[in-house]
Amino acid sequence: MKGKNEAVQAVWTYVALLVLLVISVGLRVFHLGIVESILLLVIAGIEAVAVLLFFMRVKASSRLIWLFAGGGFLWLGILLVFVISDYVSRSWWR
Repeated sequence: MKGKNEAVQAVWTYVALLVLLVISVGLRVFHLGIVESILLLVIAGIEAVAVLLFFMRVKASSRLIWLFAGGGFLWLGILLVFVISDYVSRSWWR
């Protein structure tokens, strides 16, 4: 029975990822400026977490795996902050 639950969960995760993909593509139709970029980054983050938790099976793993997965997201956040701060601090931005 456990295998069937995992299969159903995988299908629902896949459907959720497809819905998020359709929302992402739909957002490109509307020109929302900076809000569009923020929304697309949030959607990409949700997709990444869904893939990490369900397809990579981190949700059912030990706390050590959770620690390393969280460390990876922390590192990604640090890199994004540095990239955004570099982009904003350029003279051609203003």
